[in-house]
Amino acid sequence: MDLKRNAYEQMLAWKRRGGHRTLEVSGARQVGKTYLVNKFADKEYAHKEYINLLEMSGELLMDHYRQIREDMKNGLQLPNPVLELMRRYNPTFVDGENTVVIIDEIQESAEIYNRIREFTRYMKSDFIVTGSYLGRVLNKEFKYSAGDMVSLEIHTLDFEEFLYAVDAIDQFKSLDLFGGSESSVYECLSKWYQIYCQIGGYPAVVLRYLEEQDIKACQDELISIIKLFTNESRRYFSDILDYEAYENLFCSVARLLVKEKKGLKEDSFSEELQSIVVKDYSSNLGKAAVNRAIDWLHSCGIIGFAGKVTNCNIMDFRAKARCYFLDVGLTTYFLQSIGCDLSDINGVVNENFVYLNLRSRINNERELAPEMPAFATFGAGELDFFAKSLNTGKVYGIEVKTGKNSSKTSRDVLNNKKVDVLVYAKGNTHGGVEGNIYTIPIYGISKFEF
Repeated sequence: MDLKRNAYEQMLAWKRRGGHRTLEVSGARQVGKTYLVNKFADKEYAHKEYINLLEMSGELLMDHYRQIREDMKNGLQLPNPVLELMRRYNPTFVDGENTVVIIDEIQESAEIYNRIREFTRYMKSDFIVTGSYLGRVLNKEFKYSAGDMVSLEIHTLDFEEFLYAVDAIDQFKSLDLFGGSESSVYECLSKWYQIYCQIGGYPAVVLRYLEEQDIKACQDELISIIKLFTNESRRYFSDILDYEAYENLFCSVARLLVKEKKGLKEDSFSEELQSIVVKDYSSNLGKAAVNRAIDWLHSCGIIGFAGKVTNCNIMDFRAKARCYFLDVGLTTYFLQSIGCDLSDINGVVNENFVYLNLRSRINNERELAPEMPAFATFGAGELDFFAKSLNTGKVYGIEVKTGKNSSKTSRDVLNNKKVDVLVYAKGNTHGGVEGNIYTIPIYGISKFEF
């Protein structure tokens, strides 16, 4: 079954924009990069050359690449070495505007990655390079050719993409955030939201659900993805200390997510996380090792950071004050793994869901400030999220609630004019408006206009 991905439209925009720059498609393992670029190439081009640097095709390309380098060192004059490389690899290769070359698992070769400038300047064909973050983030030999590259980051399916997959997108499109839809619409979307929060958006997991409608089977699929990622990461750690810190970090992050809801002892996210890792697993783990593991998970697209706005003053901002998983299925799985109560799981997963939407608005749409999703303090209290619209200049406080309760801190923030608008994202509501207070169903957060 084919899954509709929003990134396809972004790839079309790259092709239509012109300028002949290489498209770099990056992202975590198992988010569907290879499938998507091949689907795009097959549909939008007459000729496709697919090379995987982890397979035989990649070995052959590298053999020809090294031979050409040796030939040129020995005096061979080549006006276009990249074209020569492609023709040695495939004698029938035709360089033209209707040809695309895909080089997958690009993280395996800094030599090829660093030739992107030559790809774009000396060939008529389009080039797409893709791969995971594994390896490249730690290899200083990789260089960034900003002027010759358009970057596209692929994530797991968001809730709207999931609704396309389960044929419920029409209900979402008709959703009125403030109570104007039929009850059946809210009930339908609430049901799908609960399922999405349990399984997340990894394509293989979603496809497993479409085939079997079995949550347990989906979680088994998710476990396989986690094990794959963990095993592949082994070769990038220089010593066992780093690997042990990394392996235990998943559950430690989950524990910290729950703990944050009840207040942190330390003001530093990394120090708090280190204290959990050291207490639960090994007293030999130092702060440096934990920080390397944290940065690794962030660079690999497993976790994302949130900032902190002190006293609702957006100029008093501290980055990396909190972290979340970049897939709610991962959040649910690890919270269950540590024995978390159902009420805590629901609260943390809902907050994680809103975090991902705000992150998308900041990274992709450039709609909100500051530079990453942020929570805010006000006196002894706290707002789940704090954001300023770059379109209107209005300041928003966002509170994520599971039931019908509201927050005293959020009301105080509004009454003290620290925010212009207060948004309650709730799981059990049809929505409504009361002055500058907007209550919306949490599953409709992507439809809210800041």
